[in-house]
Amino acid sequence: MRVDKYLWCIRVFKTRSISAAACKSGKVQVGGEQVKASFEVRAGQEISIRKGPIHFKWQVLSIPKNRVGPKLVEEYAVDRTDPMELEKLKLLQAAQTETRRNKLGRPTKKDRRDLDKFFD
Repeated sequence: MRVDKYLWCIRVFKTRSISAAACKSGKVQVGGEQVKASFEVRAGQEISIRKGPIHFKWQVLSIPKNRVGPKLVEEYAVDRTDPMELEKLKLLQAAQTETRRNKLGRPTKKDRRDLDKFFD
């Protein structure tokens, strides 16, 4: 199965086009090497994904036929992300909520662009 489709099937990315874009921009690695969206993934391989400042790692257990439900993801992949990375994610989320509490309403266009730059 293609790596972009696999990442979409196990719900790492919300859409397949977002998954393909991440592969194209070099944010997805298999076995330590950047791969294109068309790379064929097999059981036993380790996939590393960079989403913002966080590096997620997944171990492929088996290949699903279609997109699976959230409860079934653990049958197809194991999350091998470093606990320090998950802690970093929690800190970033806490910092974002703290800064937004001071301001009322939704973020302005400038605020949103600043956030997008920070996470890319």
